[in-house]
Amino acid sequence: MADAINDRPARAYAEAPVASEQHSRQQAIEQIGRRQRYWIGAAISALGMFVLAAIWAITEYHDAGGWPARGFSQSSGVHDVWNIWIIYPAVAWLFLTSAMGLSVHLCRPVSEAQIEREIERHSTAN
Repeated sequence: MADAINDRPARAYAEAPVASEQHSRQQAIEQIGRRQRYWIGAAISALGMFVLAAIWAITEYHDAGGWPARGFSQSSGVHDVWNIWIIYPAVAWLFLTSAMGLSVHLCRPVSEAQIEREIERHSTAN
């Protein structure tokens, strides 16, 4: 009679650990995929940042007439002074890469134990 009320066959309860293991396995595979996508994206964006920095160095070397003997500034075309604009995309790249890493690390799949704790918390609150 209890099986008819729950609309589940009796064997569904016997298969629950298998389904839970399969669910845990699927979540683990998804987390591994997220980590791999993060590292691939970070490597590609680091390569892009390296290319951008190389282009910046070549153009600044040409515009300033040599190495930055008198330092860096916000102005362009001054002899022996390089424009420091490269710092802005570098800081943005570091911020975005860190944020992506945190999202991969902190946004883990929800476990069965967390679901059960939340259900227990809601049932005791009511």
